[in-house]
Parts: sequence; C-alpha cells; structure tokens
Amino acid sequence: MSDEAIDLAVIGGTGLYRLAAFEDAEAIVRDTPYGETSGPVRVGRLHGRRVAFLARHGEQHSLPPHRVNYRANLWLLQDLGIRRVLAVNAVGGITGDWAPQALGLPDQLIDYTWGRVGTFCEEPGSEVLHVDMTEPYSRSLREAVLQAGVDARVALVDGGCYGATQGPRLETRAEIARMRRDGCDLVGMTGMPEAGLARELGLEYACLALVANWAAGCGDQAEITLEEVHANLEHATAPIPALLEALLAPAR
Repeated sequence: MSDEAIDLAVIGGTGLYRLAAFEDAEAIVRDTPYGETSGPVRVGRLHGRRVAFLARHGEQHSLPPHRVNYRANLWLLQDLGIRRVLAVNAVGGITGDWAPQALGLPDQLIDYTWGRVGTFCEEPGSEVLHVDMTEPYSRSLREAVLQAGVDARVALVDGGCYGATQGPRLETRAEIARMRRDGCDLVGMTGMPEAGLARELGLEYACLALVANWAAGCGDQAEITLEEVHANLEHATAPIPALLEALLAPAR
C-alpha cells in the first residue's frame, strides 16, 4: 500500500455500495482489536486524490444496522491514517425540508438505539473518555461538503436533527410522532454509535443523509414500500459523484 495520505473516507450506506470513477482501487482486509469490519476498505484514486470506501452493511448488504461492527470499521479507517470521514446514510424524512430524494447534512443527533457497543472504553485498562458531543458532526467537514454542493450545483439541506433508531424494522406512526415532538427532522438506523465512536477517535466526521421515504405518518403514503425506497435512493445518490468531485478539488 502507498504511503501517500488518504484524503477522505466515504462510508456507504443503503444504496451506495461502490464509488463511481474509482481508479486503481485495492482491497484492504485487516484484523482489528474489535473484530471484522463490514467488508474490505477499498482505497484508490478519485479525481486525483486518494480516497477510501467502505460499505457499512457489507458489499452485498448483508448486515442489518444493529449488527454492523461500527468499532472495527472506524478503528481501521483511523489506523490507515484517515482523518476525514463522510458517512452516507439513508433516512426517512419527518419535517418539510427532508422530503424524499433530498440530500442534506444534519447538524444534531438524538440516539434511540439500544444494546449496541457505543464506545472504545469497554476493555479493561482502557482510558475512559467523556467526549464532548455538543456538536456531533465536525463543523469544518460539514462546511466543506456544503460548499462542494454550491460548487457542484447540488442542492443540500443545511441542518436538521437526525434521530437514530434501532431497526431493522421501520418505525410506527406513534414513534415518529414522538420523534417529531423531540425535535427530529429525519430518522435513520446507523447514525449511532458511529458518530460517537468517530468523536472518540478524534476523526472529522459528517453525515450526508439521503431521504428514501417519508417516515411513518409523514407525507400522504398509506405505507412505505421497498419499491419507493429504492427509486428514491437511486435518485438521491445520482449527484454524489459530482459532489465528491467538488469536495476533492484543490483549494482555490
């Protein structure tokens, strides 16, 4: 593997299992202190920059949200010397700006998950970290992605509260109503513990959320169908190559 620094890691969520225009990619499979990663970390060139890509659910989408080894995934990215991580997450929209097919960058987070290992401080003798999560996403990376959206003419929703639920089932209408009262604008299943673990490792971390559907009781659909989800994700992922090209462009 080259000693050249890797500029960015992209964690692909549902609907994003590879990067278009990826050149000379090599697959890195390595043991971690926390077990196996979701799959190989593929490192190659994208628009002249070294970039890593990891499919969060596995390249065949075989891992449900609660079975993803978030610790192994992030530990390996950090061990490869990566400092910036852009996490792509499929979500449901709750409030108006977060309509199906929208893309955006939330700036807040509420964790409703349970039973997931959410810290690197589990092992005997490890340092206990009380990391600050006042701002759960890195401001500098969020701003860079938002500016890339302007440069690439990709419309991005700026700000919103991501509610992370356990999954893999979708939420009930009453659960979404509660989340709306709590202040959530979007709902997903993989936002935590990933963001907290990234903070413990000192990584710059931002979420690029792709709206696959209206959440239960939002919008006018009687039920949420997989056909709708897949169609909306196909539309929402289409601008990602242009967005990444702008994000990786040399600073003017």
